[in-house]
Parts: sequence; structure tokens; C-alpha cells
Amino acid sequence: MLRLAPGAKAWQRLYLLKPSVLPRALGGQALHLWSRLLSEQGPAETGGQGQPRGPGLPTRLLITALLGAGLGGAWLAMRAEKEQWRQQRRTEALRQAAVGQGDFSLLDHHGRARGKADFQGQWVLMYFGFTHCPDICPDELEKLVQVVQQLDTEPSLPPVQPVFITVDPERDDVTAMARYVRDFHPRLLGLTGSPEQVAQASRSYRVYYQVGPKDEDQDYIVDHSIAIYLLNPDGLFTDYYGRSSSAEQISDSVRQHMAAFHSVLP
Repeated sequence: MLRLAPGAKAWQRLYLLKPSVLPRALGGQALHLWSRLLSEQGPAETGGQGQPRGPGLPTRLLITALLGAGLGGAWLAMRAEKEQWRQQRRTEALRQAAVGQGDFSLLDHHGRARGKADFQGQWVLMYFGFTHCPDICPDELEKLVQVVQQLDTEPSLPPVQPVFITVDPERDDVTAMARYVRDFHPRLLGLTGSPEQVAQASRSYRVYYQVGPKDEDQDYIVDHSIAIYLLNPDGLFTDYYGRSSSAEQISDSVRQHMAAFHSVLP
């Protein structure tokens, strides 16, 4: 790596260097400007010994700035490439986890039958919970809705379909789901079904849930996994986000997945 040192001798050596020996990391534009600056300067000034003094101070500063900008650009490019590689590795690992591989058969909050095929061609953010949840489920659904709203403000992005699947089919029938989802987002789709249908959908996405004991009022809490799932337009599980993920972080992740998406369907 070329080391810039003060003094006329150092700048004289720098002046005599050809652009071809500079690091490739500077990029074509920086090299072009470097070559142009040096060619325009020429050995116009001489010192007491008849030796060229090299470029003046403003030119030295500009050359140093170009070097810094070129190296900075190369670092950013390497960082972006590393992030893309990391994201691809994560996506492949999640696919190998075989989450969401099977189909499901549920009813939406309008009473219409819904299966996995109904969501093909759409990006989906899905959350499993229950309407009697006192705090966590409302908080996570609100965060999910914030993500949908943030992405809706970008016309270049496809719309995201928010989905809420109950893990409490005993209390969350079609009517209860319709009453619950309307408080969050007009596109939020609530899905319910029989205990067997809900159990099948939950197993498909590896969602744990367990009904707790009932109190004297026959009320109870359902312990369950807390995660927001992202499905791509092929209907494949693509990523998940826990409670620690903010709406902004999830939005950024969804954008990245959208940009990298390539359908694998025939």
C-alpha cells in the first residue's frame, strides 16, 4: 500500500509514479482524476537543487481526498457484498428448516375457506396468537401493521398481505376474529378453524402453543411461540422476526428479500 509522507521528496516520488501502479481499489474514476491531476501539474517548479517540488498543497489535498474516497468506496462495496452473502446463507438455512412446507385449510374472518394457494403471488407477514391475549399479541400485531404501512408508502414495492392465525379455536370463531382484526388494519386477514385444522397449520410452521388452566371465570391464557413469519410469493417461508426486532428492522429485511427474490416455481 502506498504510504503518503510529507516533504518534497515524498511528493516527488509520488509524482513520478504511473497511474497503473496504484491500487485497483481506487476505481476507474479516481485513477482517471489522479492521472489528469499529475499530467496537468508537470515539474513546473524547482527547488534550490534544481529538483522538482511536486504538486502544490491544494493538489496534494485533493489527491489525498481522492485516495480516501476510492478506498472508502471499495470498502463499502465489499461490505455490501458480504451482507448479500450473509443474507443468502441465512435464507438457505431457513429453507432447509422445512418451515411452512405443508398446506393448511382454515376459514378467514369472512367465513371463506382459505389455503396456502390463496396467498401465492403475494408477500405475506403472518403471526400466530389469540384474541384474548392481554399484551404480547396486540403489540406484535401492531408492529406487523407498522411494517405493512411503512412498505405501503413505497410505490415501487408490492403490497404485503398481513395474516393473523389463532391458536385458540375454542374462543376465536369467525365472528370473534372479524371483531378483532378490524381494530388493526383493513387488509389484516384473520384465520381460524377447528382444533385439528389449527393444530395442522401450527405444526406446519413449527408454532408451539399450550392452553393454560382455566380460572373460576373459565378464562385462560394460551402460551405460544412469538414470531412474525415472512412468506415470499412462491408461498415459501423466507424469514422470521422475534419480539426484539423493531418495525424498522423488519421493513429493511423485507425490502432486502424483495430485491433478491427470484421465483423457483415453473
